[in-house]
Amino acid sequence: MPVRPSDKEEAYFIRQEFERRKKAEEEKLTKLNEQELQRLKELHYMHCPKCGHNLIEIDYKGIAVDKCSHCDGVWLDAGELEQISHLEKSKLDRWFKAFKK
Repeated sequence: MPVRPSDKEEAYFIRQEFERRKKAEEEKLTKLNEQELQRLKELHYMHCPKCGHNLIEIDYKGIAVDKCSHCDGVWLDAGELEQISHLEKSKLDRWFKAFKK
């Protein structure tokens, strides 16, 4: 006659199986998210947020600024506005500081 596991043992193994499957699903989801982020980066990197055309990196007083090849929009990366405002000591400098975090 086979030995039947107790209810506690059965619950333990069910819980272990659930945790194993949950961890595998989380790893799968993380991998998919990383792949999706990489795909989006490749799709949008150095493209104008306004019109979608290519951005060209130009040098403005030693700061790399992105300019659209189609609509001539100028796009700044994080921290570049502050760098430019420090170069231009004027009334606008105080105005830009109002937007600083």
